[in-house]
Amino acid sequence: MVNSLQEKVLRVDNITMQFGGLRAVSNLNLDIAPQQIVGLIGPNGAGKTTAFNMITGVYKPTSGHIYFKDTDITGLKPNRITELGIARTFQNIRLFSSMSVLENVMISKHVRLKANPLEAILGLPRYTRAHKRHYEECMQLLEQVQLADLADEKATSLPYGKQRRLEIARALATQPELILLDEPAAGMNPQESLDLMEFIGRVRDEFGLSVLMIEHHMEVVMGICEHIVVLDHGETIAQGTPQEIQNNQQVIEAYLGVVEESA
Repeated sequence: MVNSLQEKVLRVDNITMQFGGLRAVSNLNLDIAPQQIVGLIGPNGAGKTTAFNMITGVYKPTSGHIYFKDTDITGLKPNRITELGIARTFQNIRLFSSMSVLENVMISKHVRLKANPLEAILGLPRYTRAHKRHYEECMQLLEQVQLADLADEKATSLPYGKQRRLEIARALATQPELILLDEPAAGMNPQESLDLMEFIGRVRDEFGLSVLMIEHHMEVVMGICEHIVVLDHGETIAQGTPQEIQNNQQVIEAYLGVVEESA
């Protein structure tokens, strides 16, 4: 392990994911510094979500290692990775549809609740105090993400953009140091996308987080990411600043195809 590991929130070291004869991700390397926003982009089927699933414990890499700060998290269960401080959202919104905005956040925050089921059943003072603090912290979080006035509304009754914001709030409720956002701007109109960019930047600053995001909206990626990694058919074809990525011919060809010159 290199000495610089502790300076990184996340270090992905040469990970590969093989499904039978299909290599979905091949030898991916990725570093994320504290409070850095990194984009993971590429055409459909490039291996981006597979990479997310390896980082969050859904898949165990076929080879390679993943480090969160100074801990090797390779192959750990998703709940343990969440406890350590990594949270994620999903491309398809996964709110609890029958519950309120507040209830959605409170359920996510249970990973940090300092009480056990027996104390809850018996209504013991320790649980009562913990539950009160739990409620207050969730309301404070909703204030921070500008959803407090909708706390009692049914989650799925919110406008689409606010549902996306609520899903990010649920991830924040687990008190992460690193948050993985899977296509947060999917389905948004241009104004909602602009609002999302401002929101992600503010979340990073106010919560002191690092962010890794998959996104197809290039305006969002180029507007907020400080470093970008590009995958194509599971292979890393480029890494660099937004400007470097925009001017990279291999990236342009991956997205637009190779234009053959006429004879």
